[in-house]
Amino acid sequence: MLIEKVLLLKSLPIFRDTPENILADLAPLMEEEEFEQGTTIFREGEIGDCMFIINRGVISIHKGSVGLAELGEKEVFGELSLLDAETRSASATCVTDCTLFRINQEPFYELIDTRPEIARGFIKILCKRLRAQNERSVQILK
Repeated sequence: MLIEKVLLLKSLPIFRDTPENILADLAPLMEEEEFEQGTTIFREGEIGDCMFIINRGVISIHKGSVGLAELGEKEVFGELSLLDAETRSASATCVTDCTLFRINQEPFYELIDTRPEIARGFIKILCKRLRAQNERSVQILK
């Protein structure tokens, strides 16, 4: 199972440039969880302390009844909560039955103390998202 988790992590954009030996340190932190269709994983406004990786199924990210995104296999959500324990900006609900891997904040912090390379993946993804959001804002203002 460790090899499968490492391969899953390596397939994610957030960890694509992270060496496999470092991902092997992260993989044991992944806790597998099963959820039924219609289950709310977390609600907007709740304090976040983990992120999720979708192994199987589809997740809806939404604010109230407004859909923001539908995510599928090999996608992540809630990743900002690995970096800070602020409130969730949206809710996440299972569109189908799902198998997710949860990574909790505290063990993740302990790991990045010794493996800062893992944090680099997060920084790259967050920068990319910020640039994309800035571009969307500019397009709206035009």
